[in-house]
Amino acid sequence: MVVVIVLEVMVLVVFVMFVVIWVMLVVVLVVMVLVMVVVMMVMMMVVELVVGMVVVMMVVMVVLVVVEFVW
Repeated sequence: MVVVIVLEVMVLVVFVMFVVIWVMLVVVLVVMVLVMVVVMMVMMMVVELVVGMVVVMMVVMVVLVVVEFVW
């Protein structure tokens, strides 16, 4: 009886360890995906900001050239 109980406890412990490991893996994967999404969003925002600044610079340059020509 004691041996059977010990075996059951060991099996339970191993099973719990497996479950915990799998849960940790899933959590790590989810966190990695979330971090990737956030990084992508930040990158897109930075790219949009840079593109916007470049466009503004181009518009300013064109306006300056037009003003120079008009003058």
